[in-house]
Amino acid sequence: MKNTALSHIHESLGAKMVPFAGFIMPVQYEGVTKEHNTVRESVGVFDVSHMGEFLVEGETALALLQKVTSNDVAKLDIGDAQYSCLTNENNGIVDDLICYRIKENTYLLVVNASNIEKDWNWITHYNSEFGATLKNLSDDYSLLAIQGPKAVEAMQSLSSLDLAKIPFYKFKIGDFAGIEHVIISATGYTGSGGFEIYCKNTEVVQIWNKVLEAGSKFGIKPIGLAARDTLRLEMGYCLYGNDIDDTTSPIQAGLGWITKFTKDFVNHEALAKEKAEKPLKRLIAFQINDKGIPRQGYDIVDKDGNTIGNVTSGTMSPSLGKGIGLGYVQSSFAKLGTEIYIQVRKKAILATVVKLPFYKN
Repeated sequence: MKNTALSHIHESLGAKMVPFAGFIMPVQYEGVTKEHNTVRESVGVFDVSHMGEFLVEGETALALLQKVTSNDVAKLDIGDAQYSCLTNENNGIVDDLICYRIKENTYLLVVNASNIEKDWNWITHYNSEFGATLKNLSDDYSLLAIQGPKAVEAMQSLSSLDLAKIPFYKFKIGDFAGIEHVIISATGYTGSGGFEIYCKNTEVVQIWNKVLEAGSKFGIKPIGLAARDTLRLEMGYCLYGNDIDDTTSPIQAGLGWITKFTKDFVNHEALAKEKAEKPLKRLIAFQINDKGIPRQGYDIVDKDGNTIGNVTSGTMSPSLGKGIGLGYVQSSFAKLGTEIYIQVRKKAILATVVKLPFYKN
């Protein structure tokens, strides 16, 4: 198990540390609901340095990325970020990721921690055709997510950049917390606004300390991965390994909006056919109508008790006070308003297919 550059600080703060994607990570500090509400109402900071970072450079960098990712990288200007995925040759997803255009022929890919080696091998395999320069920066860089409605106000004193003028899914490279050349990205996984800060491992302790100091009068708190999961689920954001994986297609997962058939990418013909013919199963969002908490792996059944799918993510929503979840069902049960049942142990609990996000600010 690896540590992040901040592991010793999390331990000193009393965080509960657990193995996650090959790292020892803080799962919670004061409790999931309290941490969740901190991000929804004010501002919190996550250490998500376990994520992977790949640099893709050279005159063929764009051509390589157009081949391996589903979204249209050609639409990115310098300073843009883009949500996308790597598709495999069997209608599945290798990983979901964010692509940043840093310079004319330089891109940064941010990938899931559990998939770093798999993604690197996948992209390297296809790069034999293109010859772009690839660098795996994952072991040298740290990532902080500063999230919440007060994030801009709380962090403005740490940068000469006007943080309020960085639009959603845009980024700037500038000074932050006394460190030059930091990537300040208006992205995140919570739905409550804020930034993600990319810096070197040697710089992150200084930035972490200054972030907590600057945010103290705004009620900033360190937040663990458990609250990160409830926050992302309230927004309906897919989690790799739960809601998407090597066997689920972006069409089934409702990610057609990041799957652009105006270009040639891995397996695009089969995915275009699936889109045209309609997938046999779809990822839905549902809300429990009665008492009960859905969990990953629970069966989804119809009124007659027939299994029609399974839950991929589920929790008790701290913001709504209701059980919510995502899951795959036969497409005939995917229409909004459809009543389904979640098999919680021996009881089938009524739920309704709803529109995302669950949480609306």
